[in-house]
Amino acid sequence: MILALDGQEARRSDFEAYLTELQSHQDTALPPAVREALLNEWLERRVLVLAARSRGLVKPGAGEAEERVAVEQLLASEMAARVKVSETEIADYARDHTAELGRPEEVTLRQILVPTANEARDVQRRLQKDPKSFELLAQSVSRGPEAGKGGLMGSFSAGQLPPELEAAAFALKPGETSGIVVTPLGQHVLRLEARTAAHPFSPEETRDRVRALLREKKSSLAQREIVAGLMARAKVNHEAAQSSLHNPSS
Repeated sequence: MILALDGQEARRSDFEAYLTELQSHQDTALPPAVREALLNEWLERRVLVLAARSRGLVKPGAGEAEERVAVEQLLASEMAARVKVSETEIADYARDHTAELGRPEEVTLRQILVPTANEARDVQRRLQKDPKSFELLAQSVSRGPEAGKGGLMGSFSAGQLPPELEAAAFALKPGETSGIVVTPLGQHVLRLEARTAAHPFSPEETRDRVRALLREKKSSLAQREIVAGLMARAKVNHEAAQSSLHNPSS
């Protein structure tokens, strides 16, 4: 026995089998600190299974899939009373995080992507002669995945593009074409289709987003508290645990 709770037990051999499976996918031996962390994570997962078993949520002989479902049921039951978000909490959070609760500035882009500098310069020359030919040129010469859509990449906010493309894109005005931008993917020529200014969410969207965010935070905290409470009640055979880490049975 390596872990016990409310008459239910997890065996040392269960952890050793788990550790052996993980080790089989590694080229080198797992460091002691990693093995220790894996043990602690495994104990916290198993204590939830033992709690589910003690409540009759896991049938004898159930597999891992059934155990996961049972643990989800256990957590849902335990967290139901803990994870509640009031309108006051929503209003307070929205007031204190106004800058975060809105849609950031976005740019809508097209690109022509070619592999060589010579091809990129040729693209520029052709665009200088006929600036309106960008979409047709993208369809005919671009190597980008969006070539079939006239080079339309979509809309992006800050942080969503490679730094080189972001700097070029956000410097453009609608309808303008960039110079040649070099990235590991190749040589890019961008055109800014549209720029959407940053704007706040509607009151309804703000409320929904804040409620979801607070529920997620409370759920995460509640789960940690539930596991900590179960581990405090459980009996851990530390001698067996350390033996499994340093001298696993064959």
